[in-house]
Parts: sequence; C-alpha cells; structure tokens
Amino acid sequence: MISNQILQNTIDGMTGITHMELCVTDTEGRTVVSTMQERKNFEKAVPDFVRSSADSQEQQNCQFFKIFDEQTLEYVLIVSGANENAYMMGKMAAYQLQTLLVAYKERFDKDNFIKNLLLDNLLLVDIYGRARKLHMQINCRRVVMIVENPDRKDSNVIELVKECLALSAGGEIVTAVDENNVVIVKELGEETTAKDIEKSARAIVSFLAKEGLEGVKLAFGNVVDEIKEVSRSYKEAKMALDVGKIFFTDKDVIPYNELGIGRLIYQLPLPLCKMFIQEIFDGKNPEEFDEETLTTIQKFFENSLNVSETSRQLFIHRNTLVYRLDKLQKSTNLDLRVFEDAITFKIALMVVEYMKYMEEQDY
Repeated sequence: MISNQILQNTIDGMTGITHMELCVTDTEGRTVVSTMQERKNFEKAVPDFVRSSADSQEQQNCQFFKIFDEQTLEYVLIVSGANENAYMMGKMAAYQLQTLLVAYKERFDKDNFIKNLLLDNLLLVDIYGRARKLHMQINCRRVVMIVENPDRKDSNVIELVKECLALSAGGEIVTAVDENNVVIVKELGEETTAKDIEKSARAIVSFLAKEGLEGVKLAFGNVVDEIKEVSRSYKEAKMALDVGKIFFTDKDVIPYNELGIGRLIYQLPLPLCKMFIQEIFDGKNPEEFDEETLTTIQKFFENSLNVSETSRQLFIHRNTLVYRLDKLQKSTNLDLRVFEDAITFKIALMVVEYMKYMEEQDY
C-alpha cells in the first residue's frame, strides 16, 4: 500500500503542473488525499460509481476514474472540471497512480521475499518462482552484509544506509529482520574481489560515522553465486558479527573468512569449554593473572614468540622476560616458548573470552 504522504506529494505535483484540482478517495468516498480548495462531499457519488461497470464517469462537475491494484479496486481519482482537458488530465493521472501502485507493491513484495529468503522460510521451488516474478536474477554473485545498529532507539539507520548506497548506484536490497540490525543484500560484478567488498563496507561505516552514528559494526559473509544460497551468506555474516564482538572488539568491519579459530570456538558447547579450561589451568582463572603477566603474554604472541623483540618492546632485559615466562610455566605447566604450548595457551585465553561473553549474554 502506498503511504498517504506519497500520494499527496504525487497529486501536489500534478496540480502544480496542470493547475487542476485532484482528490483521491477510498471506495466508500472518504477522502484520502486532496488538493481541492473547496471541500466536497463524494460519499454518495463514489459508491455509486464503484458499483457501476464504467472505468470513468462524469459527476458533480468532476471526472471520476477507478484506480486498480491488479484486479482489486483500490482508489477513486476525482478531477475537478467537466471539460475535455479535465478528462485527459484524469486519464494521465490515473495511469500514473496505477503505475505507482504496481511499483510500490513490487517493492513491498521484494522486501518480504528477501526477508523470508534470509530466514530460510521458503521452499526451493518458491524461491525460483518468486525471484522470476520480481525480476530478480537467479544466477548472480551476491554477498550479505549486516550493519549493527549501535542505538536501538534510532530507527533512522535503515534510511541512512539506503542514502549511502544510493551514492554507489549498485544493485542492493536493504531490509531489516529485527530491530537491531540492517541487512544489505548486495549484487556483485564478476570482477568484484574480497578487497572491493571490504572497501564498500568501510565506506558504509565511514558514512554512518559522519552522520553521527558511532560504534557501528558491519559484518559480511562469503560471496554466493545463486539466489538460493543468499541465506548462507546471511548466516555467515550473523556469525561474523557475534564472533567479532568477542575476539575482534577493535574492528568495525568483520569479514566471515577472516574469523580464523574464533569461528570454531564460537561453535563449542559451554560445558566442553569449561572442562577444557579446568584441564589447562587446573581450576585457576586466567583473568586473575596480574597486569604485568597479561601484558607480557599479549606482546609475546604479537611478536610471534620472539623473545628479543618482545623484551625490546616491553623495555625490559631479555632475562627479565625469560624469568616471567618461567614463572608462568610453573603456574600453568605451559611453556610459551614451545609452539604447541603457546597454541594451547592462546586457544585457552580465547575460550575464556567466549565463555565470559556467553555468560554476559545469558545475564
């Protein structure tokens, strides 16, 4: 259904061009929108016209026209005047409103189709059938992006995203499946690379930041080649958004294919995680390590287990770093200078972060 504001803007424009007054009513004669200066009552004339078989009719010194939504009569258009010019103007205006109805109905249907496609609510045969009806390409490269709304009270995010994408002149569908996130289904060219997608994602985040939306995160899934696979890219983007909140808190753009081991940890059941941490740290909580130890561990991992480079960046003597690593080994039985132990320790720290996040979510 077209909004009354759109209808009003449309007939305002027509009246401005033709200098003829227009009125759109429902099938019972109640005025929906109007440019007529003189208030007229059409509640008897319109129902009589609706019951007739005529598509247009002259009554009360006005021209009446029926506006259909497919086979259903939706509105009656009334043009003030009983001359030939009023009739021709009415015919053109009726055609314009009819076209507008079709366009908005298709837009609504496409949005509804995309939502059901993302949520796996359609059978395969329905996907192909409805895609063809909506003139959407079946075999086309697409990627799904999710923009997280940092302020759930701000309902303007979807309009800002549409405004941003309008500047790119690309093939995108913007919708929302919940109140927190805006979903973009983006069509891609054959030559579009992962770097191009990330560049587009950063442009969206940058645009929203300029519009005053701070803390926006955008995640996207892998590229898919068929419309039936769009839901898979959506699920990947959704996982990337969640995993990014746990392991990549400093990033505002999170590609699914760069989640690494975080993606595996995210899918582990919590009881298994607790058992793993119990075995590795023997009941100790890694969060209880002092700040000096945590900083040392972080720098050691950042420098790929290089003792010399780590001690240089920490501004400490090499022997001091060795002492700290030996002390950590005694408390955990893990020597971070040994690759296997370092991997185990790194995974354990990530599991702790995951458990902490999940507990906060439950709370």
